[in-house]
Amino acid sequence: MRLSGARLVAVVCAAQVLVQLGAFFWPALLPGMMPLWGLSNSEAGWITAMFYGAYLLAVPVLVTLTDRVDARRVYLFGVACTITAHLLFGMVAEGFWSALLLRGLAGIGWAGTYMTGLKLLSDQVGEKLMSRATAGHAASIGISGAASFACADLLAGALGWQSAFIIAASTALLAWLLVALLVQRRTTPLPPSADGLALFDFRPVFRNRSAMAYAIAYCIHTLEMNALRGWGVAFLAFVAASTQVSPGPQAYFSPTYVLTALGLIGTVASVLGNEAAIRWGRRRLITAALLASIAVGGSIGFIGTLSYAIAVALLLIYGFVVWLDSSSLTAGAAGTAEPSRRGATLAVHSMLGYSGGFVGPLMIGYTLDLAGGMSRMAWGLSFGLVALLMLLALVAFHVMRPRELSGDRGK
Repeated sequence: MRLSGARLVAVVCAAQVLVQLGAFFWPALLPGMMPLWGLSNSEAGWITAMFYGAYLLAVPVLVTLTDRVDARRVYLFGVACTITAHLLFGMVAEGFWSALLLRGLAGIGWAGTYMTGLKLLSDQVGEKLMSRATAGHAASIGISGAASFACADLLAGALGWQSAFIIAASTALLAWLLVALLVQRRTTPLPPSADGLALFDFRPVFRNRSAMAYAIAYCIHTLEMNALRGWGVAFLAFVAASTQVSPGPQAYFSPTYVLTALGLIGTVASVLGNEAAIRWGRRRLITAALLASIAVGGSIGFIGTLSYAIAVALLLIYGFVVWLDSSSLTAGAAGTAEPSRRGATLAVHSMLGYSGGFVGPLMIGYTLDLAGGMSRMAWGLSFGLVALLMLLALVAFHVMRPRELSGDRGK
């Protein structure tokens, strides 16, 4: 029996939660893994960034293939890469180079599941359901990412970090079985290219000014988001160690649980942001989110290091505003793409996004090292640099002035 549109969305979203559950085990365990393996801030940043670097190299191939190959097949390949990466990380990783390579393989798995999961939905659900399917898909990724931090802490504390990654491989295997058994192959033919150009010719995508405006904003958005996810636990651990002389808020709100709460808040913000974009106007919502990110990002490194309670409060506020335009940007790119080039458009959108995602964790790591190590000034400069890039993204977004979607009231 073929799944209805709503049920297909539910199955794919459930699979995304399972396959991405281990995605952020590494940054969650970073404060303990750095001394265990003798890593510098820059080396830790490279391991975190490699996940996104491999993603941005693989995504233009894997997602663009879905314009000619059933997205279900590409998705199952991506899940298989994720299973292998987590399993081997738990079994053989022992230092910088092995961790670097296996996080790269996990990044290929992410490339084969994140946007391909969205493409799978866009191929098989109706146009009216697509915007909310995009928000639901983003929510499933957000829930999984949020749970990733808490699960890593719990599993590593109870069973050891190696077992945590092996369990992450097991949940990814469940995702593979869920899609393989319940999601049918696409039966309708994929639309032919309207321009007659080759599959991997991205020129029509780059000429689509509206889609590119959303993609460029998404690039810096993802830089900010991954800098926050990659270094949030380490930032809170630094604040806790440098400001507390007796047990305080960190005894009840550990860094990993704060990042879990941040991810859940961000997920809610992403869904609410997409609904606000539909009712208020996509450009207005994205502009408001970018302005809020600039304000919070420019202050959190300096003010947040004054006390752990302030750091937690600002980080949670930051999570809300960072994720507020996440679904809106992706829905904007998908909705203004040429139908026969939607896979290629999502590939470029995602490639630009995770180019930023690759730079973000590295930028924080190198800024911390160049500033002499973790300190109030170093964290202030690190997050301040992110805020400056968000300001540039805001300027570019307004200059390019992308289109609203057909269902947006601001159109």
